[in-house]
Amino acid sequence: MTYAKKLYVIAAGAVIVLSAGSAFAQNYGGPGEGKYQSTRPSDPGEEAKRKSVDDNYKRLMERIPDSKKSYDPWGNMRSNATTSSKQRNEVK
Repeated sequence: MTYAKKLYVIAAGAVIVLSAGSAFAQNYGGPGEGKYQSTRPSDPGEEAKRKSVDDNYKRLMERIPDSKKSYDPWGNMRSNATTSSKQRNEVK
């Protein structure tokens, strides 16, 4: 085997190994299912604390009012009267 072929084989092997590592990192289940989450037993005190935090968050989100009007920072810079391009050209 020549030096160029050996270098080609080594480079091809490196590409395969590096791409396999990133593909392996994506194989841990769906959303919220990490590698270490399934091995930890659920603690009743922690579950109650998490539920109270979630309930407080939901109550807080319900108190935020919906915006009635969209904010337009350039709204007062525009003129209310619309003119066509022909009228603008005639004024000049």
